[in-house]
Order: sequence, then C-alpha cells, then structure tokens
Amino acid sequence: MAPRTTTDRPAGDGAGPDLLMLGRRIRHLRTARGLTLDALGERVGSAPSLLSLVENGRREPRLSLLRDLADALGVRVGDLLADEAPDRRAELEIALERAQRGRLFAELGLPAVKPSQRLPLPVLEQLVGLHREIARRAEEAIATPEEARRANTELRLERQARGNYYGEIEDLAEDLIGRAGYAGGGAVTHRTVARLAESLGFTILHVTDLPRSARTVTDLRNGRIYLPQASIPGGHGLRSLALQAIAHRVLEHERPRSYAEFLRQRVEITYFAAACLAPRSAAVTFLQARKREKDLAVEDFRDTFGLTHEAAAMRLTNLATEHLGIPLHFLRVGDDGALFRGYANDGLPLPQDVTGAIEGQLVCRRWAAREAFARRDRATEFYQYTDTPNGTYWDSVQTGTRGTDSAGTSAGFGAGAFSITVGVPFAHAKWFRGRDTQVRQASRCPDPACCQLPPASLAERWAAGSWPSARMHQQVLAALPRGAFPGVDDTEVFAFLERHAPRAEQGAEQGAEQGAEQG
Repeated sequence: MAPRTTTDRPAGDGAGPDLLMLGRRIRHLRTARGLTLDALGERVGSAPSLLSLVENGRREPRLSLLRDLADALGVRVGDLLADEAPDRRAELEIALERAQRGRLFAELGLPAVKPSQRLPLPVLEQLVGLHREIARRAEEAIATPEEARRANTELRLERQARGNYYGEIEDLAEDLIGRAGYAGGGAVTHRTVARLAESLGFTILHVTDLPRSARTVTDLRNGRIYLPQASIPGGHGLRSLALQAIAHRVLEHERPRSYAEFLRQRVEITYFAAACLAPRSAAVTFLQARKREKDLAVEDFRDTFGLTHEAAAMRLTNLATEHLGIPLHFLRVGDDGALFRGYANDGLPLPQDVTGAIEGQLVCRRWAAREAFARRDRATEFYQYTDTPNGTYWDSVQTGTRGTDSAGTSAGFGAGAFSITVGVPFAHAKWFRGRDTQVRQASRCPDPACCQLPPASLAERWAAGSWPSARMHQQVLAALPRGAFPGVDDTEVFAFLERHAPRAEQGAEQGAEQGAEQG
C-alpha cells in the first residue's frame, strides 16, 4: 500500500498522526543536531526528497521509517508524535501552512507563501494573524438569513421526525432536578433551581445592570450565573433563564461554530429547562390521569407546574406523542397573522416559503389562531374545529400581549398581541376539554382564493381607487446578528463581568498588572 499524503486526509483530523506537527518536530530535531536532509537520509536509508515531503507534512512515514528517524535523532517515537509544536516558530509555520491549505485561502486566489527558515519571524507572525482574522470574520458572517432559515427548517423537521422528544435530555433533567430535591407533585421552586446550580458549582445572582444584548451571563471562572431581577414580560421566567444557562454546562456545549449550531444549542437548552420545570415522571402522570378523564387542558398543565401558557403548550408537544400517543401541533402567531414559531407532527398544512421555512408566513384567516383575536373575552381559552385540505383539526387558543420579543428586546417580529395554539386531528379531540365547541370554520389554504385574495366585488370597486401607505417592517432590513453568540455585545459582557468579579480576583489581577509594568 502506498503511503498516504495530506491530499488523502487533512492533517489533524483524528484519523492518524498530525502530519504537519510530526514533520515540523522532525525538522526541528534535525536542524538542532546540525544535520542536513542528505545526512539524515543516509542514517535512515531514505531519499532526501522523501524526508522533505515528511517534514512538510505531505507524506505520512511508515512505522519502520518513523522508528529509524527516532533512533537517528536520539529520541523516542512518542516524542516525534507529540501534539505540541517544538517552538514558537514551528507553531507559526504550522498555522500558516494549514491556513494556506484551507478553503478560505483557496477562494482568495493568491499565491502561497512558503514558511521557510528565511522568512523573518515578524512577517510570519503578521501572516498568521491576518489569516486568523480572515477566518474570524468569515465565521461571524457565515449565517445569511437564507442559511439561518434553512438551518431552522432542518431543526424543525428533525424535531417532527422524533415527535419533538429528546429522551437523553429528559433523563438528564429528571436526574438533576431530583437530586436538587424535587419530589414531584407540582411546580419546581426557585430554591430547587438554586440548589441544582449549587450542585454544579454555580451561584445564581440577580442584577440590575445585565448587558442589554444578553438574557443571562455566566461567569465560568468564578462560578456565577447572572440573571435580571424580574422576568421578561410574556417571555422566559427566571427559573427558565437560570436552567437554560445551566444547560450549556450539563449538555457540554462548546462555542458554536455556525449559526446552525447556535440554533441547535438554543433548542437543546430550552428543552432542558422545560424538562426540569415539568419533570417527565410528574408531568406524564398528570397528563395520563387527565387523558383518562378526557379532560386534557393546557391551562391546567400550566397552572399545576407554574409555567407560562406558551411553555406549557410547548412542553405538551414534548410529551403528548411519546407518552400519550397523541399527534399534535403548536403555533405562536402574531395579531398580523404571521407565524412566529410552529411545530406539527399531525399533518397540519403549515404555510411555507420556497426553502421550507415557516417563520414569518401568514396563516389562514380562518384558523383558530387568528379567529381568537376577534373575541371580546380573551381571558379564557378559545376552541374551534377547522376543516382543511388535510382533514379536520380541533384547536385550543390562548391570546396574550407583550411589548418585547423572546430575547427581551423591544418591538420587532413577535412583539404586540399574539396567540398560542395547541391542536390535534379530529379523532384525538375526544381527550381534550373544549371538544364540545360548536365553533367551526373551513379553510382552503394554500388556495389563494381562500383568504389571500379580496372578494371580486371589493377588488373591482377599490383596486384602482385606493392608495394605502404601507407600514414599514424594519426587521426585514436588519442584518442577521453576527458573532459566536449572535447579537451579543462582547464589550458590554466583558465590562459587566469585570464590574461584578469578586474583589479578591480584581485585586490579584491588578497586582499582576502592576508587577508586569514594574518588570
């Protein structure tokens, strides 16, 4: 078998030795001993040209050659295979070589610079720094709105395929919340969440100056989780925010490398928080009892476990299919009819754009999610049957109002009045309270004649005799947030952490800085 080259496998991909690192260690040891390639080749019985390929990370040596090289250089084989560069220059040469073999550099169409010994160290430092900055900017700008929508669609379809149920997160959440003292039978208290944090080495602190761009901030160095002093109106409660911060640690998340990974982490931490606030055993016991009584209701589930209506509705989607055998759908719709968040594994024909994304699409005017806004009494749930091209569905809808979106920022998509819908196919309505409603609508969407086109008589009368001034939706012009944690202002966060760091740590750092200045 012919030796592999780095065109067969990238160096450092985990399938074998890091060829660039190996080559630079061999070169470092060779030059340190005053040997030329010819001299080393004579000692190991190999051609200098082969050794040059090895030293440049372009050829993987056979084990026999590796042993001969170790003997000739007076080291062990393990010393050659170490994963640390022998010196700063070798580290920079490896970094430059890797950067110039990558896709980003290839797209620039520039000639490569050979990292030879004749290249001055300051020039090498500058080239590596420039390549790292190019990579950083590329990572920040990687998520176009189209890519983000596709990534979100993939996540939604994945959740749909598994019934929106993540058994491994359920197991972890139930174990941790149980160890923190939750014995079942009701809501998880703030104290229980605090004990859970303490068991993982964190203290929860409430502050008034949390950075505007962050919902929470975790100080990994000092074991602190900073939360606002009050819940976000209509959004996440303080228990949920704390649990989401904890989730990053217990789920062993690393800094997201793409917008898709960022979105996946958000799904996982939200799921973990919900699984802690309505632990599986207690929640399933409650829901199964209500199903037997044919009295399932989101409002009862909400009140029993101390959740927001939206959180209770979403938690129901986690458990209903897996443990109750009920397919269902969930919608969050704005009063303008735009779908903000949706999930369905029951065949409900959700509106989609050409990429398959549902966010921002208008739902049918006949659906319960929009009919609920026409009610005068919005304090209780609204029930409706809707005939669609995919069958008849029963829905339970609760409306609400908020002035901020789920990230806590004012205005924009998701602000204002909204409705939360949980619905099931007609055959499963028998398990729910409100199934006896006489309210019924018929929807032919996505047929434009259903509700997207005005009646012909009105169009004929007003099409040429009207000129409305459209309200501008500013969010369509906003750039997608950038950075490893999109939308987070690092300057604000780091200044906040510095402000709140324990005084002992601040004093130690100041002392170190003074010592460095004196040195």
